[in-house]
Amino acid sequence: MFGNLGFGEILLIGMVILLFFGAKRIPEIAGSFGKGIKEFKKNMNDVEREIAGQGNAPRMDRIESPRPEASNEERPEPKRLM
Repeated sequence: MFGNLGFGEILLIGMVILLFFGAKRIPEIAGSFGKGIKEFKKNMNDVEREIAGQGNAPRMDRIESPRPEASNEERPEPKRLM
């Protein structure tokens, strides 16, 4: 994957990254990078499953039905997260 990079070159690159970003930012950057890759893979798998299972047919759960006129029914208050 790294071609002809040896231990010395990888160590030098790591030291430059450490100097550029600082020791406190590197775990934060790596964590957000990992989360981004995980989200990308999840979305790719969802798309593959949708293509394999549905073909080119539109998904019925995404098609909005016409909204009924305002009714007198009382809706429960949504739960608050915070």
